[in-house]
Amino acid sequence: MPLTHVRPPLRSLQVFEAAARCGGFTAAGEELGITQSGVSRQVSDLEATLGVALFLRNGARLSLTPAGNRLAGQLAEAFSRTWAAVADARRSEQVVTLSMLPSVASKWFAPRLGRFLAAHPDIDLRLTASRHLVDFASEGVDAAIRYSPSPSGLLTAEMLGMETIRPVCSPDYARDHNLKTPNDLYRATLLCGDIPENWAAWFEAAQCSHPPPAGPRLGDDGAILQAAVEHQGVALGRSLLVADDIAAGRLIAPFTISLDASHAYWFVRPKNTKPSPAIDAIQEWLVSQFKSGKPET
Repeated sequence: MPLTHVRPPLRSLQVFEAAARCGGFTAAGEELGITQSGVSRQVSDLEATLGVALFLRNGARLSLTPAGNRLAGQLAEAFSRTWAAVADARRSEQVVTLSMLPSVASKWFAPRLGRFLAAHPDIDLRLTASRHLVDFASEGVDAAIRYSPSPSGLLTAEMLGMETIRPVCSPDYARDHNLKTPNDLYRATLLCGDIPENWAAWFEAAQCSHPPPAGPRLGDDGAILQAAVEHQGVALGRSLLVADDIAAGRLIAPFTISLDASHAYWFVRPKNTKPSPAIDAIQEWLVSQFKSGKPET
């Protein structure tokens, strides 16, 4: 008498589906990593639970009954959807959306993208560049690199690094304007941004009587540094963002006088969410990159 109110174990359904698809108990056992007798026992138990014959046995030969054929087809479709869902869940764990300032994305992270992909080829990293403080939940952001004096208490944060700020320009611009001392900047175009460490503070540190008139204000550090690379003037360069350009000879720092930045770089994520292994891996990679301080070559 069939046990109509007893649900068969999922394992026995999986074993039966494999036996039906492989055409025999031996091949199914090899696929599943169990013995031929183990497959036979699981199928027999399933038939007893269902009260229905699933295979016709003629010596060593097996063939599906009509009921077995219907069940095998339905299970194959169901398991296909199940494994697809499992694969999708695994992929979603590997997708990480990381937010940062446009200048950090273009001047620091983008040149290191190949290095990141080589270290973590399985992580599907999505970068979003924004000057505003993103809302992690509503904007679908998992973590961020933030440039601030200190992060919000609502975030889990790790300091990545500090930096210094000093004038930078192209080698040609320094030569054409004969930039030897801070006072030579009075005849240069000073490119202005919106960081707290401004030209007035730098000229005070350089012990100049007063700063020269400010030049064009470009706002974003990426645009300011590109203008400096293109011989358009002198910018106050943040050490992290100018390291690659200086190493490549596109920019030089004509003076050693620098300012300590009032802001730091932080890796932050919401406190109320458990990070995935992919987020942990990105955080570890960022910490190592900031610690090494090596420009991309």
